[in-house]
This record gives sequence, C-alpha cells and structure tokens, in this order.
Amino acid sequence: MNGILAIAVSAMLLAAPAHVKGENSTSTTSHGLTLLEKLKYPKEFKHLEYVNPNAPKGGMLRQYRIGSFDTFNPYIIKGTPTGALGMVVQNLMESPLDEVSAGYGQIAESVEVADDLSYTTFNLRRDAQFHDGTPVTADDVTWTFNALKKDGRPFYRFYYKNITRAVKQGPHRVKFEFSGPPNRELPHITGQLPVMSKKWWSTRDFSKTSLEPPVGSGPYRIVNFEAGRYVELERVNGWWGREKPLNKGRYNYDRVRIDYYRDQTVALEAFKVGRYDLRSENTSLTWATGYTFPARKNGRVKLEEIRHDRPTGMQAFAFNTRLPMFQDIELRRAIAYAFDFEWSNKNLFYGQYARTKSFFSNSDLAATELPSKQELFLLEPWRGKIPSQAFTQVYEPPTSDGSGNVRRNLRIALKILRTAGYKILKNQLISPKTGKPVIFEILLVSPAFERIAAPFVKNLARLGIRANIRTVDQSQYINRVRTFDFDMIISSFGQSESPGNEQRNYWSSEAADRPGGRNVIGIKNPAVDALIEKIINAKDRESLVYATRALDRVLLWNHYVVPQWHVRISRMAYWDRFGIPQHPKYGVDPMSWWIDPGKESALKGARKKH
Repeated sequence: MNGILAIAVSAMLLAAPAHVKGENSTSTTSHGLTLLEKLKYPKEFKHLEYVNPNAPKGGMLRQYRIGSFDTFNPYIIKGTPTGALGMVVQNLMESPLDEVSAGYGQIAESVEVADDLSYTTFNLRRDAQFHDGTPVTADDVTWTFNALKKDGRPFYRFYYKNITRAVKQGPHRVKFEFSGPPNRELPHITGQLPVMSKKWWSTRDFSKTSLEPPVGSGPYRIVNFEAGRYVELERVNGWWGREKPLNKGRYNYDRVRIDYYRDQTVALEAFKVGRYDLRSENTSLTWATGYTFPARKNGRVKLEEIRHDRPTGMQAFAFNTRLPMFQDIELRRAIAYAFDFEWSNKNLFYGQYARTKSFFSNSDLAATELPSKQELFLLEPWRGKIPSQAFTQVYEPPTSDGSGNVRRNLRIALKILRTAGYKILKNQLISPKTGKPVIFEILLVSPAFERIAAPFVKNLARLGIRANIRTVDQSQYINRVRTFDFDMIISSFGQSESPGNEQRNYWSSEAADRPGGRNVIGIKNPAVDALIEKIINAKDRESLVYATRALDRVLLWNHYVVPQWHVRISRMAYWDRFGIPQHPKYGVDPMSWWIDPGKESALKGARKKH
C-alpha cells in the first residue's frame, strides 16, 4: 500500500467523518482509513466477518520457519531476525485480511486526516499498555518514528520520506506532519507504525542486534527461545486489546512455538511426524508428490487449496544492472528467450502455475491491454528515452510449445545478440564492449530452485553464455543481497492493491546504491523515478491505476527481469486439530483458527495407536 485539493479527497480516505478544525485546515475524524471508496466496517463494528467471535481459547500452535535467527530486533539492517515480533509489537492501525486497503485502530482509537492531506493525527487508546504494565503514550509513538527513520532499515527512510516529523500534542495524541505534494497514502503509512516502548529502549542501543526479548504491547510475549532453533510465545493474560474489534475471535492459542529448520526437505519430514501443525506449500513438486504419508491418507492431515484475490506481484530472475554486462538491454532481452516456462510448468510444476506478465499481476493495476490515452499522456515526456514498445505493444514474455524444443526462441535470441554486436567464438558469446566471454552467476538461497535454474542454464549455454549456479546458506545470501554482491538472483516483488511510497524502495535511483534496500536490480531510470512520484501523488484511484500501469510498461519493456510465474491459491497442509472459520478474501489467517477439543482428542488417540 502502501491532486486536486478538496474535501472529496479525504472523503475517499475516511468513513463516518466528523469535521474538526486543525491549525491550518479542517480535518476529518474516523475509526479507520481506506484508499478505496469506503470502509467495509462501521464505527461500532464488533468483530471481523471471517472470525468466530466465540472461538475457544487454549492449546498451542506450532509453526516453522526456514533458516535461523540471531536477533529480536527486526527493524535494523543488521542480523537475521525472528519472525515472531509481529505478535509482540502492536501497530497504531492494522489491515484485516478481508480489506487490505483499509486500516482500523489498534493502539490508535481514532484518526484525523487534514482535508488538504498536510497532516494526520492519531488519538491513542488510554487502556493500551506494554507488557510491563506501563501505558502506551505519545512519547512512545514519537520515539519509535524517530528511531526507525534514524537507525532503521533503509526501507523506513524511503517509506517515511515525506513524513516531516511526529509531534506530541498530549499524552495520548500524536500529529504527523507531511511534506511534498498531497499524498493519499501517507495517513496509511503512519498508521502502520509499530509502536515500541521508549522506556524499555532508553537503556538499550536500538541500532544493534539483541537477543533480549523486547517489551511489546501485542497479544503475545516471548517466554522461551534458543537462538537459531526455536521461539516460544505466551498469550498475555488480560491483554488490553483482547475485546477490540480487530482482535475478537483471534489470537486463540495460549502458546505459539516457532521451530527453525535448515531447509524445506527437513521441515517437511518434521511436519509428517507432527513436529508442527501447518505449512503453506510453495513448491509445486512437493504439493503434487510430497504428501503421500500415512497421516495424509487416513485424514489426520488435511490439504486445502484456498483461492485468494490478492495481487501476486512479480517473481523473476533479476539482473544486477550495476554490472556493466547487464546494463545492455539487448543482452537482458535475449537472455529471457532461454527460459522455457511452458516446459518447466509441464514437467516441473505439474501445470500448477500461470506465467507472470506484469509487476502488478492479479490486479487491475497490471498493464494487460494497449496503453490508454491517460497512460500515453504520462509516457509521452519520455518518448525516445524509454523503449518504444511501451507506447504501442502489450508486453508478452517469450513462449514455447512446452516440448522442450526451444530452437526457435534461441534463434531469436541469437539474432538480437548479433544485431547488438555480440559474436560467438569457440562456443562462447563475446561481448562487443569488453571482448570477453559473457559469464555470470545465479545466486540461490534454496536448493529447491536448482532444478528450475538448471534447464535455464542449459539453454543459455546453447547461446554461448556460461551461467553458473551457486547455492549458499541463508546468512551468506542475505549479506550478499544486502550489499548487491551478485550477478543474478531469483527475487520477488510483492505488491498491494494500493501501491505508493514503497515503490521508491523497489525501483528509484535513490535506492539503487543504498545497501539493504529493495532496489536489488539497481534501476536508475529518470522515467521510472517520475512515474513513481505520479503513483505516490495520485489524487484518486483512477489516477493511481493509470500511473501504475504506465510504470508497469516501463519496467517490463526495459527487461530488468526474466518473469517467472504465480499461483492464485494458497496451498495449505495442516494436522486436523483446528476449528477453522471462513477464509478471508486476501489470504489465510491461522490466528483466527482455534484448537478444536474434539478433533484434538481424536488426533491424540490416533497417534497413540501408531
């Protein structure tokens, strides 16, 4: 998610408004924010539609992660953080999984947005408190904002770029002031702020890694752990947020344990013997062939494919364009012809995937048709500076018949390369600029991707390109990507229904050389920079869609990546011990599940027999 100034702009942001007078403009007060037409839930809503408000409490949820962890501070660039902090630290507002473009109050009870979008003010709940019993106050909010902007990951500096300052206006009232053109997304961005305890951090160094469990204000606290192996959390008795509308019927487990495994192969074997409860399966081969063990056959383990409507973004082989070799758009374009998606989907993925053709796939933001007049208007200033196809064609990645015979595609690739001055000598593709062979490394973090990269490498060899596969451990991979020490990686660029400031971190020139940023490709393109600002400053949904589609075209036709695939379902495997309400529109929410006493008893009985 993350114009023409009028009250109509903020009416699109807020529901059930009440106008009050601010310092320099009127503002609109509400219980929530939305970037779409109106909020789904009214001010007095009791709980989310997809939960069971009377779900029983108790039991333990056992989850898993791949890799390791060495810090409980996920907000800085150093270390490998645990994924547990989302249940410990609470945000000002939260987006429910049936309305991801909206936000409703958690620590914030209400929010005021200036009608000219120059500021937003949060009124904090007076009963919100940290686990040590101290109240959550405006001091904690302002301290957190300043700490993240000063010492946090580079992401925060891009994300908060147009938030000038956070101002305490009372013990439970904080105002965020904005700079730059009016930006509909900035109130949402401020609402996503995780609030940390100023008192607790006052005796600790926020810029350093730490394995001391932090004091939070969320539903769980960390009670036990072993670095790199597991984290165990306990539900906070009498938690202040338990009856709030976003939380009722959620966080039903007394304890949550997260175990860490070296790789997915080991993790799957642990799941089969009941070491943890559920897994989201991301590998098509495993989904098709890996769940034939006895507990699955006798129904003790359930498999479910759950349709979702969330944007699927882009997963791709990503070029590091900081390297002189990959600054050549014709080389990047030619390399794409060596990836045979249709063969891979048929022979490796059991036909489960669709080819990705947009950085904003599975949404109305994708450029799937010829550019509209509104998009052409945005693109026209860059004519002659961006690929001409962006004006006249719909991007389509190279395709094959799936037989494995890619000679036609390789002939096209060779024609592109020869036209660009490349030559083949002794079966090696020679660069016209350096006179040296084209050689690069594909850096992987998971052995599961080796079977996907290997056919790609084989086809590249037929073009005279030597690509080497290198798989490294998680820590080494993270450090190399953070410092852009790679030639090509497989990267994912997640998107939402309402893109905004995060696009700077993905694609902007400013982010290209900032270690730890998400512009792993190293894009430095003035047209991209300009279109990002058009997205951020879009005055309404229609303008946002046109600007995003225009950006999509420029990114695609510059061939910064070799698109891979996506799937429009969540593949879930779980032991049959849960009560499960309806699934929300945009994904799966295991924190709305609960331990069903009858199923738990039956499962324990079946395990004793075996």
